[in-house]
Amino acid sequence: MKDLKLVLSTLFLLIITLFNAQIKNPVKFKFDVNPVGKDEYEAVLTGTIEDNWHVYSKDLPPDSGIPTEFKITSKQGIQLIGKVQEIGKKHDEFSEAFGAQIVYYSNKVVFKQKFKPNDASKPAIITAEIMYQTCNDRVCLAPNTLEFEKQIEGSKTAVAPEETLEKTKDTVYEVAPAGQVGTVLKSADIETPAVAKQDGLKVNSLDFKNPLTDCGTAQQKPNDDNWLVLGLGFLGGLIALLTPCVFPMIPLTVSFFTKGNKDKAKGKRDAFIYGFFILLIFVLLSIPFHIIDGISGNIFNQISTNIWLNLFFFAIFLFFALSFFGYYEITLPSSIANKSSKAEEAGGIIGIFFMALTLVIVSFSCTGPILGSLLGGVVAGATNVPTLLTFALAGFGLAWALVFGLLALFPQALQSLPKSGGWMNTVKVVLGFIELALALKFLSKADLVSKTFLLKRELFIILWIIIAIGLVVYLFGKIRFPHDDKKPKISLTRRILGVFGIVFIAYLIQGLMPSEKPKLQLLSGILPPLNVSYFHKEEDGILGLRPYHNYFEAIEVAKKENKPVLIDFTGYGCENCRKMEEFVWSQDDILPMIQNDVILASVYVDDKEELPENEQIKIDMGEGQMKKVKTIGDKWSLFQQINFNNNSQPHYVLVTPDQKVINSPVSGYMPKEDFKKFLKCGIDYFKSNH
Repeated sequence: MKDLKLVLSTLFLLIITLFNAQIKNPVKFKFDVNPVGKDEYEAVLTGTIEDNWHVYSKDLPPDSGIPTEFKITSKQGIQLIGKVQEIGKKHDEFSEAFGAQIVYYSNKVVFKQKFKPNDASKPAIITAEIMYQTCNDRVCLAPNTLEFEKQIEGSKTAVAPEETLEKTKDTVYEVAPAGQVGTVLKSADIETPAVAKQDGLKVNSLDFKNPLTDCGTAQQKPNDDNWLVLGLGFLGGLIALLTPCVFPMIPLTVSFFTKGNKDKAKGKRDAFIYGFFILLIFVLLSIPFHIIDGISGNIFNQISTNIWLNLFFFAIFLFFALSFFGYYEITLPSSIANKSSKAEEAGGIIGIFFMALTLVIVSFSCTGPILGSLLGGVVAGATNVPTLLTFALAGFGLAWALVFGLLALFPQALQSLPKSGGWMNTVKVVLGFIELALALKFLSKADLVSKTFLLKRELFIILWIIIAIGLVVYLFGKIRFPHDDKKPKISLTRRILGVFGIVFIAYLIQGLMPSEKPKLQLLSGILPPLNVSYFHKEEDGILGLRPYHNYFEAIEVAKKENKPVLIDFTGYGCENCRKMEEFVWSQDDILPMIQNDVILASVYVDDKEELPENEQIKIDMGEGQMKKVKTIGDKWSLFQQINFNNNSQPHYVLVTPDQKVINSPVSGYMPKEDFKKFLKCGIDYFKSNH
């Protein structure tokens, strides 16, 4: 019997290590115990965190993320001195998904606890245990519990001897580093069939690498935000070209290169150089943001969550809006433009560079607010801000460079450009209304962070409706601004835009009506969250769904009802899981499928209820780290890892009642259409084959 248990232990270990190569482990810990005074020591656990990941603080509000727990114990007895200290790159921000202020650490975090042995004259084994969760902006990994041991002897610190580990009655394994096959290091006195029971979590038929069908949707690729921001910057650049500060300069500048130069080929070449310098200047504008980030890596997080800075941005956007309305102009000091213009006389490439610089400077009154809106949006809601700002500015400059370059290559196209006129001021005023609407986002952010919750979701929508009504009334010529013609001609374009404005108002109005399902999904990143509402009640469930919380129980129900099982690897503290439920599951073309066509198994990887003692095990991860599997959450986290080689949440898998993977699993927060393809593909396949 003992040999059989040893074989099962080995098989269980191999399963874990073979799948471990792709399991995410973005945090590496190192444990030390240092003497700090007479008979006093300090336990220090240092965590190194990979870029774009973070670990929650020990101090989090209830019903939000998973707080980190760090404990120091010893069988020989110790007295704790003071409380656990946290040191690292701290971030403090309001989470719209949790509706609470959360604190987390990036790059590096250190946990310290001072203690005093009960009997300083004898050696003691010091045990450190940490329970933590790691997240990025898309997924949260399952909560992890690690244990470390060090031996103290007087003022010396040494690694705990192997004999001590051998005396434990827990089952201890060694798991090799990712990509290597591990072996059983030690099998201590196995008093229970814990391994055999845990080995039952491995379901051989759950072969996610070879699903029954290849339909559905591919995993979302990382770093798509860079190209999205580049596109938004490009669009912003095109809009800026239509403003009165820039548009009249297009034919003048292009004509200078194509007509003012006897050598036509050289003129076109100079025009392309001119366009390149425009692009370069805008990209160079992002360099200070990289420097600032290098000095203080969390500066942009502080900007996005600081109450006063958000109020400042709110005021700045109002300032931009009034400028676009024509009440005043925002300009850089004239001395800057004069110096740049004078430098153009240098001629050659240097002269062309200063021509481009002069264009950027003199057009600032129109481009400044547009760039401010673009950059403010990036800073307020993104990670890796400096890189995204570079992409945004590059897109903006690329739009200008292409227009000037192509018109220089095909100067006859200048004849097709519309003539300058009052329509350009209309563009500015429309942008002013947009700036006014976007200003409310910063006011809302300040309201959320301060926890005043005065700007409710419905009030925000009402204010947007008022702004939209003002825009529509303006487009139909019922109100005028300082630089508008006294008797403006209402063009067909203005009328069409006005109709779109009316449609948008109708769209906004539906958000004022109480409903069990969230509305205005297109504005989910701008509006206050659903729980900041006059109609929200805490006791309301999520979408009325009643999922099973045990996968094997869900499988039994699926066999009786002949339905596939949707495994939802989730967590109570998983922000992206809540976003998926609120903004994707709630959709009219998705929710009925979850309600009627599948058996929902929502297994929580952070459930803290402890397993029966005979089902608890330890797995030695090497370097003094031991992973403890002692809670229901640990069990389902392990189930996810050994069957699907994944430890991120949310993670979705569709399986048949006989436990075969239907189509490729998907992870993280994703667009509705992608999740719909995944879900519909699996359901349709099951219906046609069962």
